[in-house]
Amino acid sequence: MRELSLHLLDIVQNSIAAAADLIEIEIMEDFKSDRLSIKVTDNGRGMSRSVLQSVIDPFFTTRKTRSVGLGLSLFAQSAQRSGGDLVIRSKEGVGTEVEAVFQYSHIDRPPMGDLQGTLLTLIVLNPTIDLVYRHNYDGRDFVIDTREIKRELDGIPINQGQVVSWMQDFIQEGLAQLRGGRVE
Repeated sequence: MRELSLHLLDIVQNSIAAAADLIEIEIMEDFKSDRLSIKVTDNGRGMSRSVLQSVIDPFFTTRKTRSVGLGLSLFAQSAQRSGGDLVIRSKEGVGTEVEAVFQYSHIDRPPMGDLQGTLLTLIVLNPTIDLVYRHNYDGRDFVIDTREIKRELDGIPINQGQVVSWMQDFIQEGLAQLRGGRVE
């Protein structure tokens, strides 16, 4: 995968497959420490120690539809090529946390990609999942929490056309404001 947003999409899909109904995404872009951190935490079923030890192996998967699981393996390789690493913490019955750290300025760090499209896709296609997205860009924050949006909607589906249009604008403006008006 050439963009970090696609890795993010894959990790969140893993969380959904693990029966998570609350998924938190945290992105920290810190120029002072030359660090980019992407963390996904879920309340899914978690993994056993044996699965956790094998999960980064590209020839390991818990899926029945194919015999390889490249997502986490490729994410780990991207982080390591960029002067960072990937750490997975998991506890059965509690959930999983996947954190990738990159050297921000490293020439091999993949671009962020279409974060707006990724977030919107995850929210619209998974309306029963609660998603919290926190993004810190050099001290500026943007947060979108579908639990708050759903409370305000008071029964209107979060994937209803006008709501989706509003969220698209909200996410686009929020990400642009993080970067001082620039969209990456």
